[in-house]
Amino acid sequence: MNQLTRRQFIGSATAGLAGILAFRVPPAIAQKREVTMLGWSHFVPESDAKLKQLLEKFAREVNVGARSDHVPNVQLATKQAAEVQTKAGHDLMMFYNEQTWRYRDHLVDLDDVVGELNKKYGTDIYPFCKEAFFINGHWKALESIWPAIPGNYLQSKFRQVGEGPPDTWADVLRAGKKLKKIGHPVGIQISHCIDAHTTFWSIAWCFGAKVLEADGKTIAINSPKMAEVIEYYKELYSDAMEPEVLSWDDAGNNRCLNAGRCAWIHNPVSPYAVAIDKKLPIADDINHHSTPAGPAGRFFAPNARGYGIWKFSKNVELAKDLLRFLFREDNLREWIQAGNGFNHPMWRYWEKHPVWNTDPKLRLLPAEGVFGRMRGWPASPSDVIGVIDDLYILPDMVAKAIGGMSTKDAMAWGTDQVKRILATMR
Repeated sequence: MNQLTRRQFIGSATAGLAGILAFRVPPAIAQKREVTMLGWSHFVPESDAKLKQLLEKFAREVNVGARSDHVPNVQLATKQAAEVQTKAGHDLMMFYNEQTWRYRDHLVDLDDVVGELNKKYGTDIYPFCKEAFFINGHWKALESIWPAIPGNYLQSKFRQVGEGPPDTWADVLRAGKKLKKIGHPVGIQISHCIDAHTTFWSIAWCFGAKVLEADGKTIAINSPKMAEVIEYYKELYSDAMEPEVLSWDDAGNNRCLNAGRCAWIHNPVSPYAVAIDKKLPIADDINHHSTPAGPAGRFFAPNARGYGIWKFSKNVELAKDLLRFLFREDNLREWIQAGNGFNHPMWRYWEKHPVWNTDPKLRLLPAEGVFGRMRGWPASPSDVIGVIDDLYILPDMVAKAIGGMSTKDAMAWGTDQVKRILATMR
């Protein structure tokens, strides 16, 4: 057996270490690179199943590892903060609404990726998507999902009370009063969940109310229009809903509709998609109509979700390649289909996708994008709007009024809360 001298041993060890430092992995045990992403647990499970399939396809084509992890919607903010603090975690992260603004300085510019996709799909992009993800002259995230928020209703129950699909929030209240009397109320969250914000912003805008002026600094809560919004909520709650809406999570209204109890909810089409996927008889009864209008017009607040790449990622270019792959036309077409009408890309090019044209109950959805606004409108998206939502100030303001606080005092409370946020963020 050959013996190594001390000098030979040190020399070989030094050479090996140099090789490891040069290539970052030991040559004899080099491991395959892996790109990872973290997103939400989709309300339509088939969408996440398709994403997993697409990542497996990408992994085979590029000969790398690829993994997508999922957490409930409300846990994403905590995950984002933890990964920024530790500078470790996933390569790609999902952001929704104002979250991209919050982490804009920690995200890689995606101008090259979006520019390539725009050559294929055009530049006719829903304005609220650009407001959410195009920040200070750069694309910081690539929008993956914005769901339309139509009215979801049980046709048989509306016929039973002599009502057609509501066109306005006033129609929802009138029909809701009748529906509650027959044991089938309407359902809108007034709780600590994202859907509570979604509907509040929609109703507020439709009544002409706003939280901030366009300058993003002047508080506009204390107004006759906001008083109308709160009074509307109070009447809707007492005459058309049940107390459970005060504690619902984001899926509470979905469950209520699919159980055949609620006759109307304000929500994406996920209940219908799940009912079809699980072959629930209720699917035949569910239908959709445009998001309700009000005296000031027809508006809604879509949850704009997109993927950004952390600057601390060790796989920036590979992560960009994964986005290019997922948004390649053949793959994106499959991903949209898997969402059963829930997944809308930011390009109007995709309004012609067959998922919205083969089922008459989904046909109206892509055109709903023209009514979409980013939360906080007419103010531009900002960190301030994000904190207002994070602290659930707006649904809490409504809940206080429902609980007995005067409308005037509830608005004063909401104003004070927003004032404190502005003071800490200047």
